[in-house]
Amino acid sequence: MTKTALITGATSGIGEATAYEFAKHGIHLVLCGRRLERLKTIQQALEKLTHVHILNFDVRDKAETLRAIESLPKAFKTIDILINNAGNAHGLDPIQAGDLDDWDAMMDINVKGLLYVSKAVIPQMTERQSGHIINIGSSAGKEVYPKGNVYCASKHAVLAITEGMRIDLNPFGIKVGAINPGLVETEFSQVRFKGDAVADTVYKGYKALQAKDVAEIIYFAISRPPHVNIADLLVFCTAQASSTIVKREL
Repeated sequence: MTKTALITGATSGIGEATAYEFAKHGIHLVLCGRRLERLKTIQQALEKLTHVHILNFDVRDKAETLRAIESLPKAFKTIDILINNAGNAHGLDPIQAGDLDDWDAMMDINVKGLLYVSKAVIPQMTERQSGHIINIGSSAGKEVYPKGNVYCASKHAVLAITEGMRIDLNPFGIKVGAINPGLVETEFSQVRFKGDAVADTVYKGYKALQAKDVAEIIYFAISRPPHVNIADLLVFCTAQASSTIVKREL
């Protein structure tokens, strides 16, 4: 039976790559994002491979999130797989110099947005007593690094929520896991450094993970047999040993 996956943050990076990976395997897709034109472009490309529905909303907006998911047409209403991928980082400042708007953006998207989407989808999973939720965390959820304070806090929260979900949804047979990438070469750094030239140096001198690498791991996780759940997976590129140690070629 063909499954339907809902992916947040599907307009770029890991979310977009996951949409392409799932489409290759015939999974029906509900793609969510803030950039409507990007959603339409991806939908047009992937409809050659599978059925695609797009939802244009901001996960930070609780009412808009619930309304968007409630609006799904019957053919896409049953969500078998939820990929909570929408997330961001803003700034890289010591705590005393942190920007309050940056803090709000990270907590609102990375934590509250994940909760809002999950709240909209989980009830149908518990009713059916089946489903699979993967939350995209980060190596920043495993260790705190200098000037990472609030971003790291938000990703630690994602792991705590994932563990709580897995415990609470265990009686319903719902799989819950987290995939935690290290350095991935996406638009992430452009957003974090707000277009500053320093963003161009983040991935210099080594081969970072690519969005496609993470997408393949996500597909691996959701394609395991019913009795197997990838609960928590940390993935680095070979050059990365920790959040602060990266082997760069000069």
